[in-house]
Amino acid sequence: MMWTSIKRIARSGFFSFWRNGFVSISSVLVMIITLFVITATIFLGAILNASLQEIKNKVDINVYFVRSAPEEDILALQKALEALPEVKAPVEYVSREDALAEFRRKHQDDQFTLQALDELGENPLGASLNIRAKEPSQYEGIAEFLKSKGALSKDGLTIIDKVNYYQNKTAIDTLSRMINSANRLGFILTLFLVCVSILITYNTIRLAIFMSKDEISVMRLVGASTMYIRGPFVVSGAIYGVVSGFITLILFFPITLWLGNATAEFFVGLNVFSYYIDNFAQIFLIIIFSGAAIGAISSFLAVRKHLKI
Repeated sequence: MMWTSIKRIARSGFFSFWRNGFVSISSVLVMIITLFVITATIFLGAILNASLQEIKNKVDINVYFVRSAPEEDILALQKALEALPEVKAPVEYVSREDALAEFRRKHQDDQFTLQALDELGENPLGASLNIRAKEPSQYEGIAEFLKSKGALSKDGLTIIDKVNYYQNKTAIDTLSRMINSANRLGFILTLFLVCVSILITYNTIRLAIFMSKDEISVMRLVGASTMYIRGPFVVSGAIYGVVSGFITLILFFPITLWLGNATAEFFVGLNVFSYYIDNFAQIFLIIIFSGAAIGAISSFLAVRKHLKI
């Protein structure tokens, strides 16, 4: 009996969708705008995350060693740092020779500096380690580790000349605050857009249901159950959402294809078309489920008023 009622409700919902062609088209168009905003929010979030990740990758702290620091002690410290959960492996080791070669490369057009360097007769540069944390907020802990445990050799001599964390602390702290603020803003903006989208969809579907108020009244008077009356409208609302979701996904294919190269140039190499293709399954599920849920919930709420007879 229950299965029979469900089939009847589903059949009535599909029939209502096709019968009210103009109303269905209007509802689908409104929901396309709704899902378009949600999909655009997904892409904006991806661009923001990619941009912040690129900034995070450019932030690091450097440990500069005294020239007399034994290489085995430096490599031991490198291994100890890579074992820390806060550190993003690998820790880059730059030997004295590599540091000198890089210095010469950067000053290859400055003959005065190169001549002064040759006159020294020895390498004035020390080795260094370049360290990246998994999160900007973790750099302070790494700096404290270097200060307390990583500054001595086996002989008890200081091997670290300088750690540039404290010079970069302001920039790192600013980046941490920016990431936290961006995450909060993104969540609030997404929640706001979803609420506005549900409100717009609800009002549109309510107009569609208003046209059927007499039919609802008659069904109520002859003893039809609340579920039997409400069910077809909920099914129709879910269909509005699913159809709108498919159309939205189709529309975003040429849009992302057109914008792909532009976003790759302006937003740290993120090609929105590649992102769309690579994450299509996830985006598909989000948009289709969101459309069906918004349509069904909006219909469920909109028909409630007309059930009070």
